[in-house]
Amino acid sequence: MNYVERDAYGMYKASSTQSAGPDTRHGPGPHLMGAETLVGNDVYNKEGDDLGDIKEIMLDMRSGRVSYAVLSFGGFLGMGEKLFAVPWDVLKLDTVNKRFTLNVNKERLESAPGFDKSHWPDMADAAWEKGIHAYYGTQPYSDIPPV
Repeated sequence: MNYVERDAYGMYKASSTQSAGPDTRHGPGPHLMGAETLVGNDVYNKEGDDLGDIKEIMLDMRSGRVSYAVLSFGGFLGMGEKLFAVPWDVLKLDTVNKRFTLNVNKERLESAPGFDKSHWPDMADAAWEKGIHAYYGTQPYSDIPPV
């Protein structure tokens, strides 16, 4: 499912003169999007492999920034699926295909630090945060001065 299909408020509807995609002249466009419409979006890698979908978006309430997307990968009908906290910065919105792209191959994602829905990690733990960011080659927001 993609953000256009989940758009309960009509934010991303194409205008009558456009064939597809959001009408960037009115309302939010691809630079400002509703979090609820992004949950459930598909995630693919650059090779076109389906890596799963976004189950949750985690906000850092201290900074007001989006920290992670929780990605579901593997399993069948929710059974055996593994969850991954993916730093928001590594996801890229693909407005043509209306999905996210994560530049990670399936094997690397399968071996990434993950968890199941009954055992969430302490995402506020600095050691956990540094480990996740090191795995994906990003820098934690706590290491970046506020803008």
